[in-house]
Amino acid sequence: MEPPSRHAGTDIIIEDARWRASVPGTERAIRRALVAVARQGGPDFTQSPAPSILLATDRVVKRLNARFRDKNKPTNVLTFEPLSPEHGGDIVLGYETVRREADAARRSLKAHLSHLVVHGALHLAGYDHHHPGEAREMERIETRTLRSLGFGDPWQQGNGQMAGSVRI
Repeated sequence: MEPPSRHAGTDIIIEDARWRASVPGTERAIRRALVAVARQGGPDFTQSPAPSILLATDRVVKRLNARFRDKNKPTNVLTFEPLSPEHGGDIVLGYETVRREADAARRSLKAHLSHLVVHGALHLAGYDHHHPGEAREMERIETRTLRSLGFGDPWQQGNGQMAGSVRI
């Protein structure tokens, strides 16, 4: 039996059963990613409210993307900032896009899910990638975090891009 997670307050909603079928220990992988990013200088959700994470379909992500970003297409991850100081924000991932990206990069779905959770957590902590310096800092933390979890550098595999990751 595992000890209680430091991120037990993180609500993880698995709307699409394919997530659980494709990523053994889905919830544990997400919580490990949140602990790991804190150890690498990212947000520490033991000191602030933890985000809620929704593992959904591209259809759900497409609707949210259209409603909040005026982009009528799915994306891999959407991050919604907290509505109040008591809430940690939301990270929403679309299964089909995340699966397709993982396959294209020849990376496990667990590795890519972990990367996107870290990416979303960094957005919630105020990190962004609109300018080269900001992008380098985010990538540095993401790379260190993923390596600490036993995964490769997410920016060296595939094409090095995370198209579609957005913060709202």
